[in-house]
Amino acid sequence: MSGMIDAAGWLLRGSRLFTTVIVSGLLAACAGGGSGDMFGSTPAPQQQQTTAIGSGQIRVGLVLPMSASGNAGLAAQSMKNAAELAIAEFNNPNIQLLVKDDGGTAQGAQQATQQALDEGAEIIIGPLFSQAVAAAGQTARARGVPVIAFSTDSSVAARGVYLLSFLPESDVDRIVDYAVSQGKRSYAALLPDNAYGSVVEAAFKQAVARKGARIVALERYSQDKAQMQESVRRVAQAAGQADAIFIPDAADTVPSVVGALAATGVNPRRIQLLGTGQWDDQRIFNDAQLQGAWYPAPDSSGYRSFAGRYRARFGQDPVRTATLAYDAVSLVAALVKTQGAQRFSEQILTNPSGFSGIDGIFRFRSDGTSQRGLAVMRVSPSGGQIVSPAPKNFGATGT
Repeated sequence: MSGMIDAAGWLLRGSRLFTTVIVSGLLAACAGGGSGDMFGSTPAPQQQQTTAIGSGQIRVGLVLPMSASGNAGLAAQSMKNAAELAIAEFNNPNIQLLVKDDGGTAQGAQQATQQALDEGAEIIIGPLFSQAVAAAGQTARARGVPVIAFSTDSSVAARGVYLLSFLPESDVDRIVDYAVSQGKRSYAALLPDNAYGSVVEAAFKQAVARKGARIVALERYSQDKAQMQESVRRVAQAAGQADAIFIPDAADTVPSVVGALAATGVNPRRIQLLGTGQWDDQRIFNDAQLQGAWYPAPDSSGYRSFAGRYRARFGQDPVRTATLAYDAVSLVAALVKTQGAQRFSEQILTNPSGFSGIDGIFRFRSDGTSQRGLAVMRVSPSGGQIVSPAPKNFGATGT
């Protein structure tokens, strides 16, 4: 397949436009979130009766933690609704979704995936959690069936197991690329001492080296106040050599880290602060010390439109991850309509031109990880303001 399928219903080939179908949506199982997954889990389900959405000939497994407790179950229901919305908006796609409950566990995912495959699924959409993705992927790959999953843990990606999520690596690549383009060549970093911090640290070191820039200080911090203060102190000592300080953490922690930096004499207004997609949060916007900081995120206009249509149909707001299911279903429906017998082949799914959805462009790499086209935002009291728009394509070289 050449070209890009986008949310407006066009297949792009060079400078010409050909009418075709829809592919929309996206977002991460944690937009800019941790390297694992967001929710808890419950025991695995037993053999279950199939719930089907749509009446097409091509069967597609949709594996979600429907019976999981708390936020996980709520997210699963919202994602199932989004899948239903995608079917309704696609205008009679030739697919039928076989909805399966994995309970949020590896055992449940293995059972749910096996059931969907036994019922004729040609591709699996989901699961959400990393351990469930690993189990589903192993089961599906044994049958030569690809998986489009939602975990933000890139370690569970594999050939034929593609992650339709905002991976931390995409955030890091975008913010470093932009910062270097703005003349920021020397970096300090304060990273959380957890699994997410480990993933981001590796990506940050690679991104800075690739750009020929340098890291003058890098420290990990725990939630222990005394230990955090010591990490902050060491970075503050090197701050005079840095053009920017990278703090990839959530909005409940970043203000206290920046406050600790300020207490050591570092002026947050005189050195560029950098974050990840986790900064797309009102608590960040409300913090005076963070005004003017940069972070990567999708353009929010697509999500606002999706959320409005979702509310009109279901009478409530979607969870932010609902776009994952919407996009995955729309992509599968589009490939069924346009790509014939090779619709789910590796060549089609890893098309370097990628796909375009609610939250911008994305593409799958052959190793199962994904790449996103993100905007760079500046923190302001009114919210994130775009300082560098999201790219519209991946370029002729696919980079």
